[in-house]
Amino acid sequence: MSVRLSEGAIAAIMQGEEVSKPVLQVINTRAIATGNGPPRYRVLMSDGVNTLSSFMLATQLNSLVEEERLSAQCICQVNRFIVNSLKDGRRVVILMDLNVLKTADQVGGNIGNPVPYNEGQGQQRSSTTATNPPLSKPQQQNSNLSAAGPAAPKYHAPSNQFGKASAPSSVKTPGGSQAKVVPIASLNPYQSKWTICARVTQKGQIRTWSNSRGEGKLFSIELVDESGEIRATAFNDQADKFFPLIELNKVYYFTKGNLKTANKQYTAVKNDYEITFTNETSVVPCDDAQHLPSVQFEFVSISDLENTPKDAIVDVIGICKSYEDVTKITVKANNREVSKRNVHLMDTSGKLVTATLWGNEAEQFDGSRQPVIAIKGARVSDFGGRSLSVLSSSTVVINPDSPEAFKLRGWFDSEGQLLEGASISDARGGSASGASTNWKTLFEAKSENLGQGDKADYFSCVGTVVHLRKENCMYQACPSQDCNKKVIDQQNGLYRCEKCDREFPNFKYRMMLLVTIADCLEYQWVTCFQESAEFILGQKANFLGELKEKNEQAFEEVFQNANFNTYEFRIRVKLETYNDESRIKATAMEVKPVNYREYSKRLIASIRRNAQLR
Repeated sequence: MSVRLSEGAIAAIMQGEEVSKPVLQVINTRAIATGNGPPRYRVLMSDGVNTLSSFMLATQLNSLVEEERLSAQCICQVNRFIVNSLKDGRRVVILMDLNVLKTADQVGGNIGNPVPYNEGQGQQRSSTTATNPPLSKPQQQNSNLSAAGPAAPKYHAPSNQFGKASAPSSVKTPGGSQAKVVPIASLNPYQSKWTICARVTQKGQIRTWSNSRGEGKLFSIELVDESGEIRATAFNDQADKFFPLIELNKVYYFTKGNLKTANKQYTAVKNDYEITFTNETSVVPCDDAQHLPSVQFEFVSISDLENTPKDAIVDVIGICKSYEDVTKITVKANNREVSKRNVHLMDTSGKLVTATLWGNEAEQFDGSRQPVIAIKGARVSDFGGRSLSVLSSSTVVINPDSPEAFKLRGWFDSEGQLLEGASISDARGGSASGASTNWKTLFEAKSENLGQGDKADYFSCVGTVVHLRKENCMYQACPSQDCNKKVIDQQNGLYRCEKCDREFPNFKYRMMLLVTIADCLEYQWVTCFQESAEFILGQKANFLGELKEKNEQAFEEVFQNANFNTYEFRIRVKLETYNDESRIKATAMEVKPVNYREYSKRLIASIRRNAQLR
């Protein structure tokens, strides 16, 4: 494919004319140090007539340089750009979006004999070229390129840089003057006066701090327009002023504020800079920019989270497969009680991940209809495999109006709801009430050598009780609330606990029941402690202890009636060594009735998978 450069486009851009997707050649790229932020790349470009070194690559395009796709002598089409004016009057062209049409290897050299563009003169191209570039006389090109071929898009055609109806290009400031509206992506610390039109996609609560330097308050918001996103923070007086004025998901004109390099430790917003409100900052509602995007996501597949580093900030989307009840925990740092709820998300990869909601979001969440949940800025944890925590800076959107959400809902309703789903958060200790867990048959658990590693493994199964060992199924334990140590009968009406180093006039019964469970393929000995044993036997331990002492026959009947009942078991398996003999020990972490609706779905999904193998 032959391409032609857009002759005269550089002069047109620098003189403020509208330019539509010019085709330019890269002469050179150079990295500019930016401190702790990502590098910025300055690009020297040519249109065949002039060269200009005032092109800057937007950071989202850095990968083009780092992967050597955008290199010296390649030809690219600039789909979107922004012209910024600096304080000293110079202009910088920010390249927002471009396509590489020909790589450097395909071009083989510089095209034409361009001369540097001198912004002060502006006479590097003729007026004829500026208004109507001749198509019949193609420019002199490198011998490796054919002079024939389609002409490049010309700069003189009117264009809308963002492809949609935009907000007004200017707005009246409180002082009555007109301020030009600029895109978020064009903001940088070298600008003193600017106005953006943006939607508030996240609004945090007012937080206070107190340290050796003093005390104060702040709140942060996240802003989005068609070019990008940015975080803004208001402190002290500005926090009091703007917090009641700014509403979530509303659109405003924001004028003036300090721009500084963003601290990535506190934000997942994809922008090198962030805004700090000042006394000169103004916020004015905008009613005619409803086309602005609500939240910008870069979703990561749940299956990819297994290889995502701990503490990484990610965007995820998934169906609420199940969710847990709200619990209360106490934060040690400030002894404050907060609400917590675990939600189990599933996407088209068939994997599940546990996401933790906090505070009001945890209390108000309703997952009864299995909604689609999109989370922006969740933190990855390595607790129990991989899990997610929703931060104060995160944004949670229920049933978002997006193609990804519609696709996920259609997939789940047609086939996803029948999938068993493997949880990447399943290795955590304890149970996940209501969670779709690592379902296995007993045969699969043994054939996969679960429990043979350094750490314990967990799985869930449906099993039937086929035998209970009633011998030594209970013992006399210390009556202290937090102690279950076996007591010694002193034969004087007192019972001694070695752990507590005390003698008591009474004791409590504790269960340690050995049960054989079986499914259609295999059987397994399982140890059931207090709650699990009481659930299987249908009686409390203290009642059973008294029954054993007073009515042996009734005690036997309790065990006989417990046989051949089917339950869902969540089992911990671990290789243990005793007297130089190693064997797998299985412990029931939870026993509950079979949810036959979900069990049937898993069986149907298994039948379908097996049918596809034939």
